[in-house]
Amino acid sequence: MKRREFITLVGGAAVAWPLTAHAQRPLPVLGMIGDLSLWDHFRKGMRDLGYVEGQNVKFEFRTGEGELSRFAEAAKEFAAMPVDVIVANGSTATQAAQMATRTIAIVMIGIGDPVRAGFVASLARPGGNTTGNSILGPEVAPKRLQLLKEVIPSVARVALLWNPNNSSNAVLRSEIEGAMPALGMSLISVEASTVAELDTKLTSTLGEHPDALLVTGDPFHQLHVQKIIDFLSTNRIPGMFQIRENVLAGGLMSYGASLPDLFRRGATYVHKILQGTKPSDLPIEQPIKFNLVINLKTAKTLGLTVPLTLQAAADEVVE
Repeated sequence: MKRREFITLVGGAAVAWPLTAHAQRPLPVLGMIGDLSLWDHFRKGMRDLGYVEGQNVKFEFRTGEGELSRFAEAAKEFAAMPVDVIVANGSTATQAAQMATRTIAIVMIGIGDPVRAGFVASLARPGGNTTGNSILGPEVAPKRLQLLKEVIPSVARVALLWNPNNSSNAVLRSEIEGAMPALGMSLISVEASTVAELDTKLTSTLGEHPDALLVTGDPFHQLHVQKIIDFLSTNRIPGMFQIRENVLAGGLMSYGASLPDLFRRGATYVHKILQGTKPSDLPIEQPIKFNLVINLKTAKTLGLTVPLTLQAAADEVVE
């Protein structure tokens, strides 16, 4: 894999941020909320910055299994402790953290569109107590559709699996639907926020005869992504993903930023906040490098031929 590059939109001045920790507490405490199994990358980022768990930092981790109510309970618990910083992966966890506190610093990791989702005022000047990084950049949604069309020229009916409890997913749905007419595509909306819905909605989608399925990086769906990949394989439906690891697990293609890198870079935000910088002075980072990963074995199983030009342009090809 190539080294990912990120862009910081505007520099921020370092000014004292009133941490909630009491002066006599020996270690800063980080409250981590999320479902993805990528927190080791965040911990490594903290170690690289000189933080050793149990020596000069303490981690508290909570999962929500995709349910806003469970995320909300975890965030309230962290606010009551209180922790020094809440680190939230995904929009649902970030929403829960913002509902629980407007004073404790919140670092978001891997958010879709934090402005349109209502988490921050702007990318350059987030305002409030929340900052972090985004998984999206300009024109990413249309690009995924264009890549699908390169592999499947006849693609017309595209299903989007999205979580209605994820505000970033709702924004993404709007962007995808808006880009489809120019490419001669129409949207099949597949909403699922529980395991039962995931099973029934995917099955009912077969009656719509989709040419392909788009899968988001929603943490709940990622918890059950193997179920989704197996469904696509069984029913011979091409899948376009956001996350590289989904392609390694059998998905057809992915186009997106590196989640491990986003987790590692989240540690930089925490470090700056612990050093006294206000979250409102730390611009949201957006990736400027997106990686295309193609699974040729899956393509062959689906009876698809990936153009050689697209294979050459890919960052990684699984054979």
